[in-house]
Amino acid sequence: MRVAVLSDVHGVLPALEAVLAEPDVAAADLIVLTGDVAAGPLPVETLDLLVTLGERALWVNGNADRELVEVAAGKPCEFAVSQWAGGRLRPDQVELLAALPSRQVLDLGGLGTTLFVHATPRSDEEMILVDSSLERWAEVLAGERADTVVLGNTHMPFVRLADRTLVVNPGSVGMPYGTWGAHWALLDGDTGAVTLRRTPLDAALTAERLVAESGFDGIEEWVAHYVRTTYSDAEALRAFARQEGRAGATR
Repeated sequence: MRVAVLSDVHGVLPALEAVLAEPDVAAADLIVLTGDVAAGPLPVETLDLLVTLGERALWVNGNADRELVEVAAGKPCEFAVSQWAGGRLRPDQVELLAALPSRQVLDLGGLGTTLFVHATPRSDEEMILVDSSLERWAEVLAGERADTVVLGNTHMPFVRLADRTLVVNPGSVGMPYGTWGAHWALLDGDTGAVTLRRTPLDAALTAERLVAESGFDGIEEWVAHYVRTTYSDAEALRAFARQEGRAGATR
């Protein structure tokens, strides 16, 4: 079985379309969506496209998905784009997001029992990073029996071992940190291979389309931060290390 993993689309429809058009994604047996699919400039259209994948798609709930459901129920959100997006969703889309599971598990042959979550197995927003200590990884993975754990949330791709558990982060389709482009991963259950992939995108054209098609009042500022600019992975790691609670983390 070959599985394409897409995480953190964040309503960036042009990036999602580009990844779904990749031959290896089109040919994959399954597409796993590891959360935060719609909180962004084109939430309705992004969900409508993902729904067309039907049973080929396995969904996992992310913290931003949960926040959209909360916004639809009347709870305010600190993120302006999520506040706007939650108000745009149709009732059927709110129902879809509200019913998403926190995890999916597959037997992927060469990769063994593979657990898919958004942030960590115990939280949809907890920070865990490529350079987190083995002690920290042991804490986060305590009690899990998976051979491979696939997660998103931090928008930065990596593959590492954490005391014999293979950990994979595909990066972000719609809001990448480090290098521009739509990041995703391909898992091959036959060979046990994990390949981090990046689909090239024209940043200027992507920004122009989002500005033209999104009704979000802050779209110009949003694309300036997340499309026309790509945050450094070093900058993101420093910020997330503080959120992780790492001692001595600085700006």
